[in-house]
Amino acid sequence: MMLFDTDILIWTLRGHAKAADRIARCTKRFTSAVSYMELLKGARDKNEQREIKKFLHCYGFEILPITENISHRAVIYMEEFAIKSGIDMPDALIAATACETPLPLVTGNYKDYKDIPDIELSIFKPN
Repeated sequence: MMLFDTDILIWTLRGHAKAADRIARCTKRFTSAVSYMELLKGARDKNEQREIKKFLHCYGFEILPITENISHRAVIYMEEFAIKSGIDMPDALIAATACETPLPLVTGNYKDYKDIPDIELSIFKPN
């Protein structure tokens, strides 16, 4: 069981075989509602939005909602790490999701999460 960060999903959607393999090797897949919204925001048209939904469905992703606890923890992360590490709101929400579930977060963006002690990172290297 793993929580996949937005970057892994984007690489897979763009045909990156190693990212797709990393997702396929996991038996139970999760992503944050924030990652889903980031994917939808990046779509150029309704067809791409349909492809994103189809992709997540085909891989059996469960999209985890932003709960009150996740929101509260994300605020704490922003207070603690926004100035120190430059974490932004989407990453704070994704990190809080990883902490509250608790699921390891698969990401290629180590620098975005490295200072947060409450989460388990599974670093993905695309090359």
